[in-house]
Amino acid sequence: MRVLLNKPYGTLCQFTDRDGRPTLAALLPPDVPAPTGAPPAHDPAWRRLYAAGRLDHDSEGLLLLTDEGALIQRLTDPRHHAPKTYLAQVEREPDAAALQALRRGVTLNDGPTRPAETQRVAAPDWLWPRDPPIRARESVADAWLQITLREGRNRQIRRMTAAVGHPTLRLIRIGIGPWRLGGLTPGALRVAD
Repeated sequence: MRVLLNKPYGTLCQFTDRDGRPTLAALLPPDVPAPTGAPPAHDPAWRRLYAAGRLDHDSEGLLLLTDEGALIQRLTDPRHHAPKTYLAQVEREPDAAALQALRRGVTLNDGPTRPAETQRVAAPDWLWPRDPPIRARESVADAWLQITLREGRNRQIRRMTAAVGHPTLRLIRIGIGPWRLGGLTPGALRVAD
């Protein structure tokens, strides 16, 4: 079973939390439509879903939930080079040197990153408002980048953009391998083929 989910800001990328913070479990309602032959959502089979990769508490966007261990391995093991694509709103307008540094890969405290496909993009007109909103400073412009990684370290994009002088203000994953966020709104899901 494969489920695409738009993880909202402030939701933990796990199904339980001892401190009572919002988790993915609250986003899987019992009436989720299941593919033909699959168990209904309230069946224990739904409890066997795992996220193929993680998103930080303060990141948003596409998660793939699945019970297919081999698929999770292909998508998360850096040896397989599975692409993960993000939109990052960053402080200030990155110049050509900053963009080129991201494209070449930057050195972080845990070593050099692989090159990242990076391009400047227009602010997405389809994007939902975030609650709470990002901090906005009138004296500091922001810009949007589309970044595709083929590895996945903890808070990697945030650390990479900070390393080139452009801290990330908002981060939304829009693609994992062949799957795209599409029109999923925060908290919404759909069963994938």
